[in-house]
Amino acid sequence: MSYQIELRHLKYFLAVAETLHFRKAAEKLFISQPGLSRQIKDMEDGLEVKLFDRHNRQVKLTSAGIYLKEELSKNLKSLDGILNHAKLLEDGKEGQLNLGYVGSAMQHIIPDLLLKFTKSHPNILYSLKEMDNKKQIEGLMSQDIDIGFVRLERVPKGLMSVPVLKEPFCLVLPKDHAINSSNFKSLGQLQHEHFILFDPEYSSSYYEVVMEIFHDSGFSPLVSHNTIHADSIYKLVENNFGISIVPKSLQNPSISSIEFIELHNIKQRTVLSAVWNQNNRNPILNHVLSLIK
Repeated sequence: MSYQIELRHLKYFLAVAETLHFRKAAEKLFISQPGLSRQIKDMEDGLEVKLFDRHNRQVKLTSAGIYLKEELSKNLKSLDGILNHAKLLEDGKEGQLNLGYVGSAMQHIIPDLLLKFTKSHPNILYSLKEMDNKKQIEGLMSQDIDIGFVRLERVPKGLMSVPVLKEPFCLVLPKDHAINSSNFKSLGQLQHEHFILFDPEYSSSYYEVVMEIFHDSGFSPLVSHNTIHADSIYKLVENNFGISIVPKSLQNPSISSIEFIELHNIKQRTVLSAVWNQNNRNPILNHVLSLIK
């Protein structure tokens, strides 16, 4: 078996494997279609393995092709990270860390973490992206992000997690609402109100905990709006479209038109967790994890 395979062959193979279309892959790679076909044929000949079935203008991966796509997708991402890290070292940087997070993590957790980490590692480049839980999981699996901050009870196989914050919930009301911190006794007082909640797609497990709060209070909520952004919730509450329940860390005292009432007498709590891919080889990640743990 000949192994005269170069990095470009692997990238060409992945482009075709992802599109299952030679013309579209060639356009993506900015090369000619005949040239791409020749490179794939050279790769197959070099490996002595058939990677694609081509018939009736359809392209399908063989079993060997499916295996190679899965393994290369993971390992080329690691290789790209290694090469990028080497370039950063050449530029005088220790490395780069890509973080994903839900909005509440930016209130205290991430700023505090980065301030502490920067003291011992001042030459790190950071990329910060606010993402919902599902997008973070996808980003962690593909290693597009190195660490995420999510509100999930369970994570997929291959990912690791550690809780960083367990906190109560808060009721969110317009400032002029008849119920306020001085006369609030239980959520049952608000059973006829419309509620604005985080969308179940934000996190199904988080949504289940919130529904459990209502169940324990003896009623099913009238949900008028779902959203994935706290700012949208506050704007709707402010304009009397309903009331809401959010994690305590999302309190924003600078919004004078709404009031937050901590629900400290209920048993439910929400957990913010740091999540990462155990196969991620970014050397900066382990340093950050040691600080988190």
